[in-house]
Amino acid sequence: MNLVRLVAHLGFCAAVAPAFAMAAPPPPLIPLPAQIGYADGAFHVDTHTPVVVADHNASTRRTADYLVGLTGNERGLHLQVKEHAASPKSIVLLRDPQAAVADPEGYTLDVTPQGIRISARDDAGLFYGTMTLAQLLTPDENHGAVSVPAMHIVDRPRFVWRGLMLDSVRHMQSVAEIETVLDQMARHKLNTFHWHLADDQGWRIEIKRYPELMRIGAWRTPINAGHDGQPLRYGGFYTQDQIRQIVAYAAARYITVVPEIDMPGHAQAAVASYPYLGVTGQRPAVSEDWGVHPYLYNVDDATFAFIDRVFDEVMALFPSRYIHVGGDEAVKDQWKASPTVQAKMHALGLKNEDALQGWFISRLGSYLSAHGRRLIGWDEILEGAVPANATVMSWRGVQGAIDAVKQGHDVVLSPSPDLYLDQLQSARADENAGRMPVSDLANVYAFEPVPKVLDATQAAHVLGAQANLWTEHMPTIAHVEHAIFPRLDALSEVDWSPAGARDWRGFLARLPVQFARYRKQQIGYADSAFAADITVDRMAALTRIASSLTITNQAGSGDLHYTLDGSVPTVTSPLYRTPLTVKLPLTVRVASFSRSGMPLASSRQRVLDRASLLSVSGNDMPNCPGSDFRLRVQPMPDVTSLSPNYSINVFDSCQLYPATPMDGIARIHVDGVQLPRNYQLAHDAKLVVSRPHSTPFGELVVHQDRCDGAVLATLPLPDPARSTRRFALDGALPAAHGSHALCLIYTAPIDGDLYALDRVSLLGEEKTPSVH
Repeated sequence: MNLVRLVAHLGFCAAVAPAFAMAAPPPPLIPLPAQIGYADGAFHVDTHTPVVVADHNASTRRTADYLVGLTGNERGLHLQVKEHAASPKSIVLLRDPQAAVADPEGYTLDVTPQGIRISARDDAGLFYGTMTLAQLLTPDENHGAVSVPAMHIVDRPRFVWRGLMLDSVRHMQSVAEIETVLDQMARHKLNTFHWHLADDQGWRIEIKRYPELMRIGAWRTPINAGHDGQPLRYGGFYTQDQIRQIVAYAAARYITVVPEIDMPGHAQAAVASYPYLGVTGQRPAVSEDWGVHPYLYNVDDATFAFIDRVFDEVMALFPSRYIHVGGDEAVKDQWKASPTVQAKMHALGLKNEDALQGWFISRLGSYLSAHGRRLIGWDEILEGAVPANATVMSWRGVQGAIDAVKQGHDVVLSPSPDLYLDQLQSARADENAGRMPVSDLANVYAFEPVPKVLDATQAAHVLGAQANLWTEHMPTIAHVEHAIFPRLDALSEVDWSPAGARDWRGFLARLPVQFARYRKQQIGYADSAFAADITVDRMAALTRIASSLTITNQAGSGDLHYTLDGSVPTVTSPLYRTPLTVKLPLTVRVASFSRSGMPLASSRQRVLDRASLLSVSGNDMPNCPGSDFRLRVQPMPDVTSLSPNYSINVFDSCQLYPATPMDGIARIHVDGVQLPRNYQLAHDAKLVVSRPHSTPFGELVVHQDRCDGAVLATLPLPDPARSTRRFALDGALPAAHGSHALCLIYTAPIDGDLYALDRVSLLGEEKTPSVH
């Protein structure tokens, strides 16, 4: 059968339903296509079904091979690629300049009982149609042949910039690990990989003209190097060959890699390599601290010669239209203190240091424009004069995007905390390390990239949205995957699907199959949205034997099956429907499943007895009033374990233990942790609360009810130079009646380590601390 007859044979009848809302729920596709119509019947795909490269194009052949690889690895369905179809019962890929969807990333996908056809005007569109088909061929956890329901898909993206930023400075990823991330981006139809490659904590890109960047700037000496799980040194860099490999790997998946070399701030690793690049002339160490640092690039000709030569090598490696120059968090103290910089500023007729940064950024933009590239930077670049053709990435909320659009700039929305994937996905005590507040799956899904205040003309400047993953608290790919997935699924629909088609409940219904795909792909996704929260009326449970037990999860979706004897729940275990009245002690375990029985979250357990109810994790204890800053951190910055982790407030080491019946309570036991204070706070350092201490190394002070309430106990801290990082504190409490909360405050000197609460337990006189 010739191509014309084959295409006609696979044509879709006009009676196809115009939209999925008029038919059954959509198939488990993420992101949801722009239009889906349904018809009767299905096409059966098995190992005898050929994948036909109808246009005989090399890129189409690569896309066909990629599809075959996916279905073989994930379904055990091994298809064959052919240039000609011996039978109409084929999967046909066709790049057609007359295809129905004009968008270069758009496509049509037709399924009839006679076959499957994907057509697009551009290679990228054909690839994305194939990614949709790959999901249709993996609709469940089964292996082998699959029947694909008859349907007609017309699809195109909502935005042209669909991005993910990965920070490889604070913690590096291997080339293979980055390729895994790129694979997932491709499957989610994301097309921009923003790669953060230079910062205060390391220089990660090989620049052949400046070898000290790799010899010095790429390496830092960790806190407590060689001890407490810390390496002797941390770092490395990507060689130019490795970068070419990653760029090519991304390009084969229609992903553009946008490099970021941060300036004028975040320059400490560069200045450590070449002190003349800095303002002070001194050589700092590559920083082992997180946060905002004081080091800036100089503004003299020698510095710009360095930057230009670096850009020359960067542009030779990255063919992207955009080069990201950072521009954020540039603390101007060194510029203000330098007579040379001040003289330069006045010679240029600039009124302040913000204007000097604008001049600096404009100088970069001019160099990039002269080489056919375009500057993109964080929204701080708006604080001075900015090149007219600069694109602004708004991270401090959405106001930066609004301001930029009103000045005529294109923008990418990437606000914190909404699209910062280093924010915790839940406040659960078993969540990984990261920042607070929580940015959960629903929050990402609800994000709207086009601010409502923009009119239609202004909205055209919104290129799209991007999620950012900063890796201070993510030393391994396991941490990275847990943070990215499944929030990347939500982002993909924000960026790709029509705004009016987004449906939270429909999205949740499509996730169980996506989770099954992740398991086949060995992606360590987070199940936080579906994990069971097991709560009891704690006050009632501590005063009575019986209590009301409630089981919920963050998403409010899925079937929660439970056991009360500590055994692992299955789909045949009792289904939670309404609060349970239970008698203590008991052990509750709960697992979450989809309606079809597919796993949504692994089982979570809670032991309910008096000792457990009187023992509270520091991760469950809120900050004291007055400061809402909160981080969940690892024991040490570069250790590779996922747990334990501890909640800290670098500004005020004060937490609240919940109200508890104190009758019969005689003692307090605290499992404490000493943590490095590796945070540069710049001008915010003045906000750190310092409290007087009465013992040499500080103490943990226990107040009743309020933080200015009566002092119930003062527990001296051990000598940090001699003690282990984990330590125990025990003290007597005065007899009390009724219910009281406790305020626990560390008074350790703020020029030393931080202290965290691992667990706080209240005990009767005869009790000894339990082991946790």
